[in-house]
Amino acid sequence: MAYDYSELVIKTKTWLAQAVIAGWLNPASVQVIEQLDTRSPDNLFDMPGTRPLLVAFMGGTGVGKSSLLNRLAGQAIAQTGVVRPTSREVTLYHHQSVAIQHLPEQLPTASINIAKHEDMAKKNIIWIDMPDFDSTDHNNKAQVLQWLPHIDVLIYVVSPERYRDEKAWQLLLAEGGRHAWLFVLNQWDKGQPAQFEDFNQQLNKAGFNDPIIYKTSCVDINATDQFNALDLNIQELANEHIIGQLKLRSQQVRKNELKQQLEDLLVSMGSAQNILQLSRLWQQQWEKTSSLLQQGFAWPLQQLANYYGEHAADLIGNPTNTTGNTPAFLWDDWANARFNDGLDEFILSANQLGLPILPIKNQLAVIREKAAGIIHSQTNLLARQALAKPGNLLHRSFLKLMRFCEIVLPMAAIGWVSYQVLTGYYQSSLQGLQAHYLGVDFAVHSGLLVVLSWLMPFFILKKLQPSIKKTALKGLQKGVNQSLAHIESEVLTSLNTLNQQHSQCLGQLTELLSHCQTDAAPAALPENKTLKRILLAYQK
Repeated sequence: MAYDYSELVIKTKTWLAQAVIAGWLNPASVQVIEQLDTRSPDNLFDMPGTRPLLVAFMGGTGVGKSSLLNRLAGQAIAQTGVVRPTSREVTLYHHQSVAIQHLPEQLPTASINIAKHEDMAKKNIIWIDMPDFDSTDHNNKAQVLQWLPHIDVLIYVVSPERYRDEKAWQLLLAEGGRHAWLFVLNQWDKGQPAQFEDFNQQLNKAGFNDPIIYKTSCVDINATDQFNALDLNIQELANEHIIGQLKLRSQQVRKNELKQQLEDLLVSMGSAQNILQLSRLWQQQWEKTSSLLQQGFAWPLQQLANYYGEHAADLIGNPTNTTGNTPAFLWDDWANARFNDGLDEFILSANQLGLPILPIKNQLAVIREKAAGIIHSQTNLLARQALAKPGNLLHRSFLKLMRFCEIVLPMAAIGWVSYQVLTGYYQSSLQGLQAHYLGVDFAVHSGLLVVLSWLMPFFILKKLQPSIKKTALKGLQKGVNQSLAHIESEVLTSLNTLNQQHSQCLGQLTELLSHCQTDAAPAALPENKTLKRILLAYQK
């Protein structure tokens, strides 16, 4: 669906607000677009269908704009003079049937000089005498700028003495193709052919090819005066079809200007290809940063392992009351500084790719705050898990066997000795012998057997018991590795989210740009040489 210019501006401003909040665009960079003007001549009227052609005389002080309007009206309807009487001097000249009360409130209609006529030939034209643009009174310039969006045809009036006026010339260059342009070299009775040629060359340099320039004089009307041709030309343009073409041209020019501004914003947002490189850049940066952190953690891990070794019983027996007693040896100021340095270097690399860094900073700000907590919680958890199950599976299985043997072997030895005592007593009784089985050797050997069957597993358990400090250190190191991997994963997840947000924002901008696409020239222009010259003369 194609949008007209005003709808496109509204949608653009909505998108801009979202992009600025997300950080993809700098508020200062979108200030021009936020101030886009959607006003047009159509806004002056509530009436549906056709409307009059709005024609305005624009120029500097003393060039005779008011005199031209008075000559057009056949009476003094606009005040003339080198010094304008008030900053509110805007004169409207139109047919009495035109509903001027529908002008927007922001235009100073209460102080506008309004003159009406009954000439049906000029019914579809509203003539406007604009204030002097180069006046020292800034209100004059403000009024001109307020009226400009509502004008169809601008008649740029100069005099032989003032056709190089800088202020009015800058306005002409700024407005460019937004309007149809006619040029009047007034007071021609004082002019020279060389001045006309110079003015024509200046217009060509500004981009106006074959401009229409009328030579007029409001005092000494002679054969070279072309005022009537100007009047007839305007009347020729004042029909519904041509007014529609003027509107189409204005919309196309404005859309082209908006397109150029949006394309500039597109560049400032960075390309989708560059943002895809962030994951690779982060992995490269994190490889260096994590390696540095692991080297710096070597001594703090030893100190923390000693602490766990000394307080292992308390830590395992009271798992809920350990955080406050655990020394903060691991994530100290040095580790925090190195981590932040790594993130800052990554952000700098993203900036060198031409990507907006504010969204990246916002995403990484959360990681900055969480990093210390991730390291602490993971190392604490893995150390406790290691202390709860010290050693590896084979080691733990062997120790279980030794504990079993520590109980079973002495019991087996005692059982064997008891068996020997009972069988010896029985055999002695049968043979009539007394206490033969209670010899000293037997007692010594039996005692040694029982003691050794208990002592050997006990000794093995004692010697092969895992070191609490080494176990804690192993758990802490595993916790550090998992913490660093978790941090890397968190950043990659954030970058993936950024990529999705950036793609969505770029997609919306691309859609807006597609609605700005226009033909190089207005479609289906009528066979009107004058209209073609005033519309197609200016090339941005």
